[in-house]
Amino acid sequence: MGGNGKIAVVGAGLSGAVIGRELALAGYSVEIFDVREHIAGNCYSERDVDTGVMVHVYGPHIFHTDDEEVWNYVNRFQTFMPYKNRVKTTVDAQVFSLPVNLHTINQFFGKTFRPDEARAFIEEKADKTIADPQTFEEQALRFVGRELYEAFFKGYTEKQWGCSPTQLPASILKRLPVRFNYDDNYFFHRFQGMPENGYTDMVAGILDHPGITVHLGTRFDKSQNDAYDHVFYSGPLDGYFNYEFGRLGYRTLDFERFTYEGDYQGCAVMNYGDPDVPYTRITEHKHFSPWESVAGSVCYREFSRLCGEDDVPFYPIRLVEEKQLLASYVARAEAETAVTFVGRLGTYRYLDMDVTIREALDTAALFRAKTAENAPVPAFLHSPL
Repeated sequence: MGGNGKIAVVGAGLSGAVIGRELALAGYSVEIFDVREHIAGNCYSERDVDTGVMVHVYGPHIFHTDDEEVWNYVNRFQTFMPYKNRVKTTVDAQVFSLPVNLHTINQFFGKTFRPDEARAFIEEKADKTIADPQTFEEQALRFVGRELYEAFFKGYTEKQWGCSPTQLPASILKRLPVRFNYDDNYFFHRFQGMPENGYTDMVAGILDHPGITVHLGTRFDKSQNDAYDHVFYSGPLDGYFNYEFGRLGYRTLDFERFTYEGDYQGCAVMNYGDPDVPYTRITEHKHFSPWESVAGSVCYREFSRLCGEDDVPFYPIRLVEEKQLLASYVARAEAETAVTFVGRLGTYRYLDMDVTIREALDTAALFRAKTAENAPVPAFLHSPL
């Protein structure tokens, strides 16, 4: 197969769009299928007609990366405006800054610590009897102590994941930093921003190539595989095999949308850590575009729950039961020929947008290299296990 083969891509989100474009540039004829009536997957954005607010329809997506090549790639299709993610949280009738930083510590404990003093104070609070934290709760108790854990992590985590933090792996908490300065920028990455005209416009630019045909509102069935030289599948891994071993576990989100005349909460993201508040956070979407000036506001209350058959999957759970089930599907996937599974759903991994794009670029490059060698293309760029 030269650069004039036929490629099917399932999913018009970031994975599918980037792979499709890279292979179209290489001379392939690419058809992209998506069951939804729109492109861009879960990062789909649209302008609210009444308020003029750019709304992140499936919840906020904030672009951050240390990968300069990926940053330059997205900026080819959209101008990224400066944006820093500064999260607040309402706990016990007070508003605090996240991630936990020197301001949070001083406010919470009623202190005026300098950095060294705060570090020593928190170390005293830490449970040093936990030598090798295995669970989310153990990780939190070992590094921040019980008071901060129960205020800022326990209730929010139970609502987000639908289970006790004692059932979650310690690795989840390792993504949440504690800072002993006043830096409240949620991410450490060099490059951070928001696309000036929204993610949908960016993905439309990626898909804008004469070698790409997009079929929206169209379900791809694997019985169609033989019509193509290769298939890149970014739908649910278990769905590709008709859930023959059972369904992999996901969390989904319900959004309670409401509008407000003016500024509702003064920030983009307000978490709610108290367990008796049913939602995890409220997002105010105009604050994700701080360069724009609009009078009205569009807000979402977010509720997390177990994903049902007809729901949009957001977060792979990946507890012990899911990993055992996943191994069965990975074995089935690796037995397929001319199919590569990509993206968050196709590999059952939580992937940030920059990692999704990086893996899509690498997958397309690997496909071209393997094809040139007349060698088989693997089912996964990185094993989901």
